[in-house]
Amino acid sequence: MENIGIREFYKEICGNSGCQLEALLENKNANDLGHFNVFDIAKFYHSSRKKSEMTYNRRLYYKISLIKGKNLVEYADKTVLIEKQAILFATPKIPYRYTPQDTEQSGHFCVFTTDFLSKSMTGLRIDELPIYQPNSSFIYQLDDEKFLEMEQIFRKMSTELASDYAFKYDLLRNYVMELIHTGQKLEPMKTVNGVANAAGRITSLFIELLERQFPIENEAQVIQLKTPLDFAKNLGIHVNHLNKVLKETTGKSTTEVINGRMVEEAKILLKQTRWNASEIAFALGFDEVAHFSNFFKKHTAVSPLKYRN
Repeated sequence: MENIGIREFYKEICGNSGCQLEALLENKNANDLGHFNVFDIAKFYHSSRKKSEMTYNRRLYYKISLIKGKNLVEYADKTVLIEKQAILFATPKIPYRYTPQDTEQSGHFCVFTTDFLSKSMTGLRIDELPIYQPNSSFIYQLDDEKFLEMEQIFRKMSTELASDYAFKYDLLRNYVMELIHTGQKLEPMKTVNGVANAAGRITSLFIELLERQFPIENEAQVIQLKTPLDFAKNLGIHVNHLNKVLKETTGKSTTEVINGRMVEEAKILLKQTRWNASEIAFALGFDEVAHFSNFFKKHTAVSPLKYRN
């Protein structure tokens, strides 16, 4: 499983089609933070010569997809079959795979980064909204009337994004929030029996719980699940069984998987932020900065300061 950022997303869908990568990434309003774009599914994938199938990866951006066509969506231990039309709210915290089941695909989707929608109209961060909570549903059923209602919002987004209106990004944020609030009122789609075995399902759930805690985006964000026992309790299984399953599926113990992800996040924070070691240690759940330094050095052979420099 890879981490796919917004640039990798565009590279993936552009392929060798000749679409202008830098033009897609361009922030058309220099005073605005974050990135936003909206696409017509049928037109875009036709012009980019890219199939709409998405591999099972963690994407570091938000995506709202208004889908019309037969599709299979897999996330955690769940499998959802979209027979006709639905809306999908993808978050960086939950990896998923999206596979079309026929060639008749249409609809719209928008992508945006955390910075674009850093504050909702209620003052909540986007990851505090009900639809983006870990226990929330991922995909929602749409009847014809609701599909047309949401399609109209996407069409307004496309028109506004192409306009010269000075405050268009403020309006686009309102349209995104309208989609989110409408989605939160919808009926979640029922899951179908997946093909994964029990060990695969437990591994998927464990990885989902682990990844929900990342990325760490501010000093006040502190991970809550730190030990194998923490994860086992959340999964409702014995810690020894969790360790046995992960050994079978990943070749690593539960502690090794957790520590590996912690080290990865520590490296990111050391290289991409100006936080001091104490702030990073606190965010990663260490009571003392010395404990964090010893942990980091044990797994990388260098101190956090030396790694940063």
